[in-house]
Amino acid sequence: LKEENAILRSKINKLQILSESQADKMRKLEKKLEENKIKEEKEAQDLEAMVQHVEQNLQLMTKRAVKAENSAAKLRQENALLQVQLKNSRVENEALRAGQAGLAATKQNAEVALQHLLQVTTSSRASIRQLLSGAESLQLVADLLKSIDRISEVSEDGQ
Repeated sequence: LKEENAILRSKINKLQILSESQADKMRKLEKKLEENKIKEEKEAQDLEAMVQHVEQNLQLMTKRAVKAENSAAKLRQENALLQVQLKNSRVENEALRAGQAGLAATKQNAEVALQHLLQVTTSSRASIRQLLSGAESLQLVADLLKSIDRISEVSEDGQ
């Protein structure tokens, strides 16, 4: 009985040591789990802040693109009006040439007006091209920001 008691006490001591060891491991794992939760929460907050920043930038770029498109439309309308005026000036110029050969001064004035209209038309076309180029640049930046968001989603899935 004494020997059996000694063996049982020895087993009990070993089990107590094993139990304490496992309890220590469990406490360490719980601590590590808590640290990981805190780390994940911080990363989620950082990611959310970045997404909000990207969304703000995207909204700003969208506003700029809309403004550029509106300006381009306005310049197109102005260009169309100038084209009509140019056509009218040419018709008037031809009429003056045919009907009133003696009015050289009027003809010269019509030519000057025609040249001004051509210059304004050329200038408005260049402005439209520039606005369209700016709109394309804004679209490129928007696409880049979208791809940054996708990259962050892919890296988050990989972790």
